[in-house]
Amino acid sequence: MRILGISAFYHDSAAALIEDGRIVAAAQEERFTRKKHDSAFPANALAYCLAAAECEMAQIDHVVFYDKPFLKFERLLETYLASVPRGFRSFKMAMPLWIKEKLFQKKLLRSQLGKLAGVKEWSGSLLFTEHHLAHAASAFFPSPFPSAAVLTMDGVGEWCTTSLGHGRGKDFEILKEIRFPHSLGLLYSAFTYYTGFKVNSGEYKVMGLAPYGRPIFVKRILDNLVDLKEDGSFRLDQRYFNYCAGLTMTSPAFHSLFGAEPRTPESPLTQREMDLAASIQAVTEEIVLRLARFARRETGERHLCLAGGVALNCVANGKLLKERIFDDIWIQPAAGDAGGAVGAALAAWHGYLGNGRSPDGRDGMAGAYLGPAFDQRDIEKRLTASGAVYEVLDDETLIASTVDALVEEKAVGWMQGRMEFGPRALGARSILGDPRSPTMQKTLNLKVKYRESFRPFAPSVRREDVAEWFDIDVDSPYMLLVADVLDRHRLATVSDEADLFGIDRLNVPRSKIPAVTHVDYSARVQTVHRETNPRYWQLLSEFKARTGCPILVNTSFNVRGEPIVCTPEDAFRCFMGTEVECLVVGNCFLKKEDQPPALRQDYKERFELD
Repeated sequence: MRILGISAFYHDSAAALIEDGRIVAAAQEERFTRKKHDSAFPANALAYCLAAAECEMAQIDHVVFYDKPFLKFERLLETYLASVPRGFRSFKMAMPLWIKEKLFQKKLLRSQLGKLAGVKEWSGSLLFTEHHLAHAASAFFPSPFPSAAVLTMDGVGEWCTTSLGHGRGKDFEILKEIRFPHSLGLLYSAFTYYTGFKVNSGEYKVMGLAPYGRPIFVKRILDNLVDLKEDGSFRLDQRYFNYCAGLTMTSPAFHSLFGAEPRTPESPLTQREMDLAASIQAVTEEIVLRLARFARRETGERHLCLAGGVALNCVANGKLLKERIFDDIWIQPAAGDAGGAVGAALAAWHGYLGNGRSPDGRDGMAGAYLGPAFDQRDIEKRLTASGAVYEVLDDETLIASTVDALVEEKAVGWMQGRMEFGPRALGARSILGDPRSPTMQKTLNLKVKYRESFRPFAPSVRREDVAEWFDIDVDSPYMLLVADVLDRHRLATVSDEADLFGIDRLNVPRSKIPAVTHVDYSARVQTVHRETNPRYWQLLSEFKARTGCPILVNTSFNVRGEPIVCTPEDAFRCFMGTEVECLVVGNCFLKKEDQPPALRQDYKERFELD
């Protein structure tokens, strides 16, 4: 039996296909359209999923949408009516789109699916699941746990913003909910907006900025914005927010409380923004910890699953792991809305159809390598058509040549196998570097990624070596847990560091792997497993044999504002538009100096800033 899951029409549209309960394929629409966070109907992602399963729409048993549009419309109407006349402008902008299109999503979906099927309207089984149930299903059903507590936390679905669920075998139930407008995701997004970053995109920048600051606003937040209870439940004082009725996240009362208007995007960052980031991060961590303690008491479970956009806050996840509230944690790698496509399909398979579940200790996401792959012949054909100059190397020579480039402190574009599903590059569509280099961080941020200087990079490390370098000894295949670099690998820092900011602070070597060590000695760890990504594991092994270090810098293969590359053509364009010095696609090895100068591109201004 085949089930297609769809998430669409808000942000990060995606499609996923399962066969007899096994996830066969999943991808985000942005990777095909090259439009970051694309919210359109995921026609390209769906076409890919069908091709990966070698089937047509006529062979699909059910299509499941990750949201219930009428419930969402009900929430919008009630919210606007409660804020009359203040919310009229927002109401006036939203209603035409809802009345014209969103309110009739069943017809829209059938029409779009019909285009894939080659008919006017697809007439198969179309189901809808609630947003947070899709999140919860995406977290529990692919997890390695027979039973678990499940927390979902995001901005908002239909009404729910936070849920506690309990999964046992094939059965799942939601026990508790926090409802709109009280939302941890929207609280964090309000500070994202206030500090000058883009909502639904810049939250991870706030998380990365937090270690530079002091949490001096925590009391002000808890005394005014958030009424936080011991069990983690909370209410937000809506006087300080504008997302219910207005077109911004924060209100004049919020600005007055913190003594200034929101920072202008792209303007210089100050200590104030750093302190605000540190403060909202600390509040978020406290809420997550309280919710987790309540989940443990309420369910009695030893394992926890997480999903929803807040579950991408890997710093909070790391704190949660360290507190040992649960024996183990599993986080859906596509924890945001994209993962709702997987959850919707799995919710139908287990919930609607009642099929059983037999976890075997491994998760069902296959390392998140669920996107398109290209065979060697196709890669060569595509690169040749792009004008690329390359060598075709055997496996052993390819790995050795890549390590040569890394040891020479070159940035290497690395495209291998199936593309990752979710926001993180995990060694299939990555830019790699030598973590021991004191200049690699600066080079990648300023000359390759064209992004803010304060943002840290993540280490990929062989799973068997992780405890030798970091204060963690669990699987972290999806780069969703932060851990500290061990003391024995740290270096003494300069005494006048307080006078430094941004890249200047990051350029102070803090460990033997300075390129992946943040200013607080933390690192967003990805463990690499031989079973799920053998070629990347082999590269790390060879790098370790050559240098004694089993770690590489791993950042996503894109520039700021660009979706992660999908095809060999995408990889070659990004390679030619940045200062990446080598590109490895399949068994093709490319050097920048060998490429025709006429193919160089200016990538720095090509994409809208994120």
